[in-house]
Amino acid sequence: MPYYEYQCNECDHRFEAYRKVTDPPLTRCPKCRGRVRKIFRPVGIIFKGSGFHVTDYPSKGRKERDKEETAKTDAAKEPARPGKESKE
Repeated sequence: MPYYEYQCNECDHRFEAYRKVTDPPLTRCPKCRGRVRKIFRPVGIIFKGSGFHVTDYPSKGRKERDKEETAKTDAAKEPARPGKESKE
């Protein structure tokens, strides 16, 4: 059962109610008995696992950036080698 958030039009009291989807919406504030309205908020959805665009099909620009970052990281990990001196 989901939680629904309501706000009173009279006293601005905000509260949550744990209700079935099939239950009718609340109409009265528990504090002042004024009329209430349901508050809708955006819900964050996170898709996890393989099979989603972000993880399986990165954009061309992202592929190139990742390649450059990998090359920089690999270059930084290599130990410095003394160069050969040229004989003139």
